[in-house]
Amino acid sequence: MDDIPYEIERKFLIRMPDLLWLASVAERSHIRQTYLLNERKGTSERVRSRAAQGRTVYTHTQKTHVSDMRRIEVEREIGQSEYERLLLKADPERKLIEKDRYCLRSGDYLYEIDIYPFWNEQAILEIELTDESQSFPWPEGIVCIREVTEDRRYTNSALARRIPEEELQKEE
Repeated sequence: MDDIPYEIERKFLIRMPDLLWLASVAERSHIRQTYLLNERKGTSERVRSRAAQGRTVYTHTQKTHVSDMRRIEVEREIGQSEYERLLLKADPERKLIEKDRYCLRSGDYLYEIDIYPFWNEQAILEIELTDESQSFPWPEGIVCIREVTEDRRYTNSALARRIPEEELQKEE
């Protein structure tokens, strides 16, 4: 069972960080993510282009839901021609997801902060863990609104269908 490629991830809705500060402490990439037609229940399939520092990497990913925090993830790098061919299988019920991802490293932890063009006051922070019960320090400079690991509306697959409205409490 150790050879199953699990992804264990916690996800948080956060207040939009100061992007100038974030750019000074994290590595930025631009992601274009397209969900593909897939008939296997509980499995999502996508292709992604990720551009950073003048280079674009293309990937094909399949994720199978195990629990809200754990998925089986099979991901492989592909060439641009295969990426373009797979785009022809795009799910017409899902929109293209575009986002800027900031990778913030703190000690042994990598925090991924996704900034979406459809939100002005919030963003998503993800952290991949090695165990579902693993604890981690909260990164400085980031304000958590709430954990959304178990709220499937905040998966990228769901965001490609519908963007949830979020009531944000203003800090006084």
